[in-house]
Amino acid sequence: MQRPYFFLYLFVSFSCAMPETSLKHKIALGLIPHIGDINARKLVSHFGSVEAIFHEPYGKLVKIPGIGSGLAKYISNRSYLDIAEHEAEYVTKNNIRTYFYLDNDYPFRLRQCDDSPVVFYFKGNCDLNAGEILSVVGTRNATSRGKELCEKIIGGLAAGHPNLIIVSGLAYGIDIASHKAALSNNLPTIGVLGHGFKTTYPSIHASTARSMTSMGGLLTDFVSDALPERNNFLKRNRIIAGLSDATLVVESGIKGGALITADIACSYNRDVFAVPGRPDDQWSAGCNSLIRDNKAALIQSSDDIEYFLDWKPVKSKPPVQKTLFSDLDDTEKVVYELLMKQGELTIDSICRTIEIPIYKLSSLLLQMEFKGLVNCYPGNVYRLN
Repeated sequence: MQRPYFFLYLFVSFSCAMPETSLKHKIALGLIPHIGDINARKLVSHFGSVEAIFHEPYGKLVKIPGIGSGLAKYISNRSYLDIAEHEAEYVTKNNIRTYFYLDNDYPFRLRQCDDSPVVFYFKGNCDLNAGEILSVVGTRNATSRGKELCEKIIGGLAAGHPNLIIVSGLAYGIDIASHKAALSNNLPTIGVLGHGFKTTYPSIHASTARSMTSMGGLLTDFVSDALPERNNFLKRNRIIAGLSDATLVVESGIKGGALITADIACSYNRDVFAVPGRPDDQWSAGCNSLIRDNKAALIQSSDDIEYFLDWKPVKSKPPVQKTLFSDLDDTEKVVYELLMKQGELTIDSICRTIEIPIYKLSSLLLQMEFKGLVNCYPGNVYRLN
């Protein structure tokens, strides 16, 4: 249990005076059970360094005001140091960047959030301190209208903001639609995960996730072995909200993770935007309530986002021409001709018809989406664009 009154001492940053902290100890600080990110910072402030926390005996820890016997027991149990050591080896071996809250390049937007992770991991190639970052969230049960709105808004922003980063959660629905829209418009996009890097959830998004590591990245504050659990996804929402300048909600029911992310963004004094919908549309009920309660500004196009954030577009780039049919490889031609004949098909139907492994077909369809040839709709139904 976290205790907001943990110390009665004034919190002062010692980032300039502290010696360099080892990677193992940075990771270990984030693993102390029942401490949390806020109180982990207070521990460092009290002891003067990260390493000092792990050398203090139980007898001295328990005497510190606000710690008590319960927290002292967790802090003095050093078993998580072994986990941290293995994690340090894993991230080093796999070229995963570790960001620690006292590092100079820790994202400045996250630094402004009291409960941002003391340590997190990033696999990718984009600047987390970029000039323009937008989070896009919404329902997992996205409608075709919602996906089209994602494409329209992100495409409109891409025309005038070629260095914009789109952040979302790699989940079904609006999340994956926003990632794909970013990639198809040559924008970097970051997926914030509710698990470690040894898992991709949902697994059907693995191809998109791989593309994102070369054009954006994947980010998590969970160690590599962490599995996707419900509370993890609720926890990761604070990173989605804190990493960006603003959060856009495209479709949402009256309850759900998108509204939680919007509320967190409001608590950080960040802009929140919502696309309105019909009064009787259940997947617009959350957006409409945000607008009604003055928690979000009404958004109809990319122009509205530029206006509210005062983002000045650069000179428009010429539109990207769709790939000509003659440029397709043999398998892509077969899929294209099949969809032209049938109108729409599920991925399973395509797989049975052309008899190729599902994992190869998923990758091929993703590439065809990037080329502007097909669109994916709810139920993994594909149609020509």
